[in-house]
Amino acid sequence: MKSMSYAALAAASVLSAMLSAGSPAAHAEAPAALALAQQQNCMSCHSVTRPFMGPALHDVAAKYAGRDDAATYLKHKILDGSTGVWGAVPMPANTQLTPDQAATLASWVMTLK
Repeated sequence: MKSMSYAALAAASVLSAMLSAGSPAAHAEAPAALALAQQQNCMSCHSVTRPFMGPALHDVAAKYAGRDDAATYLKHKILDGSTGVWGAVPMPANTQLTPDQAATLASWVMTLK
């Protein structure tokens, strides 16, 4: 039997965690959003379920779940960066993302609560 690489195993674990919660529409968009997060290096600092260099994306979703504007708020944090919200490590601005890509990522994160 061929073993999976660490990256493939991690991606499978993330996808499984995402699909275990959320709406059917979120399920359909989850693979594309995860792929975008991986392509744009979000997963270099974040994990879906555990703190890494940055907070777990599940924790981000839980923290902002009560905000009506959570996805819009996170979209701006993704694009503009942030400091001091989750500790001393700043999140750099993601200027390589389009506003639509940032909105996709923010909406996906909010499905992880």
